[in-house]
Amino acid sequence: MTGQGRGAHSRDGCSSSVELRTVNRKQAEIQLDLPHELEPLEARVRETIGQVVSRGRCEVRVSVELPEGAVRARLNQSLARAYAAEFSKLAAELKLENAVTLDLLARCPGVIAAREERADAESFWPVLEKALTQALDALTKMREREGSHLAKDLAGRVGTMRKAAARVAKQAPKVQQRFREQLLQRIRAAGLENIPPDDERVLKEVVFFADRSDIAEELARLQSHFAQFDDCLKSTEPVGRKLDFLAQEMNREINTIGSKANDALISGDVVLLKTELERFREQAQNVE
Repeated sequence: MTGQGRGAHSRDGCSSSVELRTVNRKQAEIQLDLPHELEPLEARVRETIGQVVSRGRCEVRVSVELPEGAVRARLNQSLARAYAAEFSKLAAELKLENAVTLDLLARCPGVIAAREERADAESFWPVLEKALTQALDALTKMREREGSHLAKDLAGRVGTMRKAAARVAKQAPKVQQRFREQLLQRIRAAGLENIPPDDERVLKEVVFFADRSDIAEELARLQSHFAQFDDCLKSTEPVGRKLDFLAQEMNREINTIGSKANDALISGDVVLLKTELERFREQAQNVE
């Protein structure tokens, strides 16, 4: 589901702002842009977002302002002296003047390093958490509005499929009767006028056709899937993946009905069922 949210919080000279943006995607993915000094908090940020966003791609941008002195550079003087001694020795051998400078030493690996930042990052978490919570609340409200529209659209799709399934269930018994009449017509057309309608061979053929074309079980399972969709509408938990599964199962039953039912009216409703189901499946991809 798509949405945006922003939050900001300040305390004790520290301030943080968080911007969230989600787009539709079948799986969950968090793309996090976190300042270097707060990298130790990455796991906490991901965990907090994961409690709210379980599906889709979430882009997260965090900006911070730390109080003066929160991050200090550390000078490794002993290492700098060692570099200086070696550079001086090399300069003497090569007869170079002014070879060792502070700029040269500052660029040497390990001479200047940031102070251990984990403690500072951990102390900054309450500020970041407040901003992140605000952003998630705003994001959730926006996604809930979209979810309400999606629920109405999906319910409409299922309502259309329910009506089509009801027409199929009403038409199904007529198919067997029509097959019997067509069978008797073919028998008469073949010149076999003396075979009565209740002839055992005719009855066996009708029974065989009825068994092969029986769609009662498929219709019952389809109605069960519709009922499970109703349960999803009432749920407060993420249902996107369950809707994906229901779409797969409904597709299975509709395909079987289409292959079994030898009837033009039923075939027309099967086409309608498939069309609405495809729209249902596409829309379900947007549901959390």
